[in-house]
Amino acid sequence: MPHHKQFEKSLRRDAKRNLENRAKRSRLRAAMRDFRAETEPKKAAEMLPKVCALLDKGAKTNLLHPGTANRLKSRLALGLHRLQTRAAA
Repeated sequence: MPHHKQFEKSLRRDAKRNLENRAKRSRLRAAMRDFRAETEPKKAAEMLPKVCALLDKGAKTNLLHPGTANRLKSRLALGLHRLQTRAAA
């Protein structure tokens, strides 16, 4: 246990931030999972900007590294492209 009041406050603050970050990360992963599971190109195209916005927000708030967010956005866009080309063929 902490020996100073300042560190008690730090524990409380860290616990609260941990819960918030876990919820944000869960929301982000669920959105990505739903996007990847989508089989209709139109619906996937509508979902991509929302998922990218979540990734950008996560990178902005240090939830994940900006390079990781960019890589994931690129891979999701590639997945959408593949889905659209399969539907067209």
